[in-house]
Amino acid sequence: MIEGTMQEFKIFKQSIEMISIYYGTFLVLWGVVITFISGSQSVTALIPSFFGLLLIIFAVLSIIFRNKQKLFMHLVATVGLLVFLGGADFFRTLIMGQDPFSNIFAAISKLMLFSTGFFFVFLCVQSFRFARKQKADRT
Repeated sequence: MIEGTMQEFKIFKQSIEMISIYYGTFLVLWGVVITFISGSQSVTALIPSFFGLLLIIFAVLSIIFRNKQKLFMHLVATVGLLVFLGGADFFRTLIMGQDPFSNIFAAISKLMLFSTGFFFVFLCVQSFRFARKQKADRT
């Protein structure tokens, strides 16, 4: 359920900043758990964690520095778009005629990044549209 008040865009009674922090935390945990489960020695297994840390940092900064909220939330949305595009790499392997599941953990991570990144960017866009409408209604 997506709802709005006169002040702030909310999803399930959570602000987009808090959703960003939750999603970032999920990505950090995902990267750490997948690295541990797969026994990977490659830093690439932690890519979701790196994106997650950026999301958390920018979302927290948008809460702390309200006068720069627009900037930080645009950075959050940009990181979300990078998450989505990183997950789209799954389809590159399909197009190249390779088996995308040759490394099952990488494939699952890419599909997770693709699907959750898409949904997260969708929420960010909805939030930006809501904010723009609120601004227009005030003038």
